Amino acid sequence: MTAPQLPIDPYNVIITGVGGQGNVLASRLMGRMLVAQDYYVTIGETFGASQRGGSVMSHLRISTRSAWSPQIPHGRAHMVIAIEPSEAFRVLAVYGNAEIQVIWNTRPIHPVSVITGQAVYPSLEEIAQGLNELSAQNWPLEATSQAQTMGNPILGNIMMVGALSAVSDLPLGSDIFEETINEMMPPAKVPINLQAFSWGRAALT
Repeated sequence: MTAPQLPIDPYNVIITGVGGQGNVLASRLMGRMLVAQDYYVTIGETFGASQRGGSVMSHLRISTRSAWSPQIPHGRAHMVIAIEPSEAFRVLAVYGNAEIQVIWNTRPIHPVSVITGQAVYPSLEEIAQGLNELSAQNWPLEATSQAQTMGNPILGNIMMVGALSAVSDLPLGSDIFEETINEMMPPAKVPINLQAFSWGRAALT
């Protein structure tokens, strides 16, 4: 099987959020889905000061031609998946460009500095306005809110992957997701993950 050509090669994706949101699982899931279709995928990950609650960023570089360095060059990201909305700005400040696209979760996680009153967290309106100014296109997604109704907030990461499958040219459809999630998850967890992916995909279709 030959991997379908990409409109941009390599195609560079950054998944960003904070510890405990499932960023790393999302990046590895996407990597396996694409490798199964004969793409070259390299993944680089950076972690903040604390494992849970610190910034987490995963770089995915996807190509039909060869493996690339796991770190995306500054100003060269094509898609950002922000599981924590304000983290999108941290990415855009370094990796943004005029053509970048962003999918962002609308549920913030306030850092300690905000909780203690030492800093102010932007409103969702301010986040939306900022992303409109800094990206070519962006899509808000109520992923955490929907995941909570399904009984597990961390399913928001799977919903974000589902949303990406609806708006990008990457071949991340339902069939390859089901095949991959069956390989990665115990059987009891597969149905809820399929439901989460389908919700994310439908939300942006």
